[in-house]
Amino acid sequence: METIVFSLLNGIIYGLLLFMLSSGLTLIFSMMGVLNFAHASFYMLGAYFAYTVMGATNYWVALILAPIIVGVVGMGVERWGLRRVHANGHVAELLFTFGLAYLIDEIVKIVWGRTSVNYQVPDALNFPLFTIYNAQYSAYRIFILFVAIFMLCALWYLLKKTRAGLIIQAALTHPHMVGHLGHNVPAIFMGVFGAGCALAGLAGVIGGNYFITDPAMAVQMGPIVFVVVVVGGLGSLEGAFVAAMLIGLLQTFAISINASFADIFGFLGLSPTSEFGSITIASMAPMLPFLLLVLILIVRPTGLMGDREV
Repeated sequence: METIVFSLLNGIIYGLLLFMLSSGLTLIFSMMGVLNFAHASFYMLGAYFAYTVMGATNYWVALILAPIIVGVVGMGVERWGLRRVHANGHVAELLFTFGLAYLIDEIVKIVWGRTSVNYQVPDALNFPLFTIYNAQYSAYRIFILFVAIFMLCALWYLLKKTRAGLIIQAALTHPHMVGHLGHNVPAIFMGVFGAGCALAGLAGVIGGNYFITDPAMAVQMGPIVFVVVVVGGLGSLEGAFVAAMLIGLLQTFAISINASFADIFGFLGLSPTSEFGSITIASMAPMLPFLLLVLILIVRPTGLMGDREV
């Protein structure tokens, strides 16, 4: 029971962090059709900007200012880079954002160094909130939970219940009609891209001190973010939330299982080879999200809660 409780709690927190990071990519990838392979790099920039701002002021100023800075950088990338590349199709976008990710990675190493920085949880949230099975659970993890839920509700309301959300969705499917109605479609796309980058930056502010802030953090989180968006379904924030929670719980519970394939086959009365039998469930945890991605694409290509066929 202790293993189940802690795996459940840790899986929920990890899933919420995945959702915070993937929500920005849902806006960019799903609503603009832009293959932003540099999305995790903006997540990294959010953590580093927060570390710098926190050193000069405090964490709460960094929580507000760092995502804004990342959003402004994202708007500049869209305005003077991605907008021109977008006309040449998805392959050009992919190559542009792929190169941008490496560029940001090198800039981070030049400015902040190649080793991790001492970005810590603020003292105001660095205390045990409650104790379960003689283990203390920090208040910062509950803070992550509330921020992620607030982000989900705010984005859902913006996109589903406001005029701005309707304009954003209409600009994707009927950009010329939206332009004829008097709206500046390029400015809309620039704003959406900047907002998506700002959400990634906010995830970096929240997750940078929960995990570790170093130049490798973008490479570690980048692939799994695309898994969350595709599994959840293009254009669905609710799907991204469900997929993030599913992947978070799946990985966390897999890590806590010490059983090997030899134990499983032995329970079934079979005897696998020594090489195959020595593989443990915990060692397979990193590949489980990608296995889920392959299965979803085979069974339901639109994702769990995808709302568009094309």
